[in-house]
Amino acid sequence: MEDRIRALRKKALALPLLPGVYIMRDAHKQIIYIGKAKALKNRVSQYFTNIDKHLEKVRQMVLHVADFDYILCDSEFEALVLEASLIKQNQPKYNILLKDDKGYHYIHVSDEDWKRISAEKSQKPGGRNIGPYNSGYMVRQAVEQAKRVYGLPMCNKHFSDDMKKTRPCLNYYIGLCKSPCSGRMKKAEYLEAVEGALEFIKKGSENTVAALQQQMEQASDNLEFEKAAKLRDRIAAIRNIQQKQKMVDNSGIARDVIAFVEGQKTACFEVFRFRGGQLSDREHFFVDPSEHTAAAASQFLTQYYSMRSDLPKIVMMAEPPESPEVLQQWLQQRAKHAVRFVYPQRGEQKQLLELCRTNAAERVAQKEGLSIRQTAVLDELRGLTGLKTAPRYIEAYDISHTAGSEAVAGMVVFKDGRPYKSAYRRFAINGDAAQDDYASMAQVLTRRLDEYKKHIGEPEGFGVLPDLILLDGGAGQLHAVLPVLQQMGVDVPVFGMVKDTHHKTRALVGRQGEIAIKATRSVFTLISSIQDEVHRFAIGYHHQKHRANALTMQLTSIEGIGEKRAKALLRTFRDINKIACASVEQLRQVPGMNEAAARKVYAFYH
Repeated sequence: MEDRIRALRKKALALPLLPGVYIMRDAHKQIIYIGKAKALKNRVSQYFTNIDKHLEKVRQMVLHVADFDYILCDSEFEALVLEASLIKQNQPKYNILLKDDKGYHYIHVSDEDWKRISAEKSQKPGGRNIGPYNSGYMVRQAVEQAKRVYGLPMCNKHFSDDMKKTRPCLNYYIGLCKSPCSGRMKKAEYLEAVEGALEFIKKGSENTVAALQQQMEQASDNLEFEKAAKLRDRIAAIRNIQQKQKMVDNSGIARDVIAFVEGQKTACFEVFRFRGGQLSDREHFFVDPSEHTAAAASQFLTQYYSMRSDLPKIVMMAEPPESPEVLQQWLQQRAKHAVRFVYPQRGEQKQLLELCRTNAAERVAQKEGLSIRQTAVLDELRGLTGLKTAPRYIEAYDISHTAGSEAVAGMVVFKDGRPYKSAYRRFAINGDAAQDDYASMAQVLTRRLDEYKKHIGEPEGFGVLPDLILLDGGAGQLHAVLPVLQQMGVDVPVFGMVKDTHHKTRALVGRQGEIAIKATRSVFTLISSIQDEVHRFAIGYHHQKHRANALTMQLTSIEGIGEKRAKALLRTFRDINKIACASVEQLRQVPGMNEAAARKVYAFYH
């Protein structure tokens, strides 16, 4: 196997740095994966390098690759179009495969004496079918709203003219049903309500309100005040539903909101489709977790919009997909109108995106069976620490340095008991505080809360105050931070994470002393994972900074190379080995370099 991987890597490294499509095949020459690349050599060679570090699905795919083909393209856009076409034709095993199972939907009216209105996924025999409609969500919403407005039953009870009088259910008492089962709604009135509900569904709320308004005025003129009152209540019910719908999206621009959430074993794309200012449809697709989120998003968008004819004018996402300009060009070609990507950072649109993401997260949690367990562990943590509510948003901090040099801090966030990596932050410790762990922790919390004041009101990032702050360390770190919170006027519970002599988490320490957590297995596991994660994040940043400083010092030892030129070289080449292998001409093109400085660097490494 190692010989085969080595041969495939060699073949990949011989590929050109041009855009194109690559096709992975197994030992039976069956296509198992199709992808596109802006530079074929770079993308394909990644598959056959450090295989053990790939996600399990990618690793399994690579282990089954016996050979690969490639097709050069004139542009990345041409590669995208070709990739979409080949995936649709071949349905490779390891690609994200979306099934377009959105069949037509119907509204069915039964032929019973007491007619029923229901949302159906296909034409139902007997009675009449209204449709077809593309959106099952829209059909279900329309039927539910019509029943609420006209007081039609939501249950499956069968009615008859001589039905036994029974007590009405809860829906009657909260105003959702007129209770025909208890005789409070006569057959004639019931059938009239059914026809009114169908008119409401067919013509929409505005036309229905206009017709009801006219009927109400006529009833009032005829002194039929009871009938007029019923029509008035019906109009009020419709207005109430309209008001709730208007709270969703006031722009009126056709837009799709797309969120992506990854779990441990699965991931989910959630799509909210807004048309005419209302949520007209929602869909979700489960996929495998991806090593490259932007690439996964790009592939999802390509397949998803290959199956859709009604394309939006705005696609709203948290982060850009891979090659957004190319995708935008492809979408506009399919839509025959302008399409743009939007990445909201605050306000109503950000809240809408967060709602979509929450729905995707809930689907992943349900798929993996974690939601109940995570809720339970956070509630246990609330009980142990005496918090008023379960800490859904936890921030943890750790300091890392080498004998006081290159001191840094890491901040990690756990949201709903799981790492929330987009909110992680890093801090470089400034001034004399770098020589003192306690002073370093106080500085970091001061800077974090200063950022909160700058971004207050934003739905995530520094604009969110945590429900709980955890510090890697004992009472010393805790007492260094408490005055900072008091001075800043911030009331957030703070605890230190205490380790034993074997560097393992053993307790939390708060204002009232230590709290043992080993007896509560789930809480102990959560706190241990938070402490391990923040330590890993902080020490990783420290090592990164240490390496960068070491490389800068090596370069500044060369005559004519100061700190600015050293940093420019590292920014351009990213790696000291690439600097060492660069030609004089390549070195001279780095900003701030001249011919003499380039020759000095070249001579140093040769």
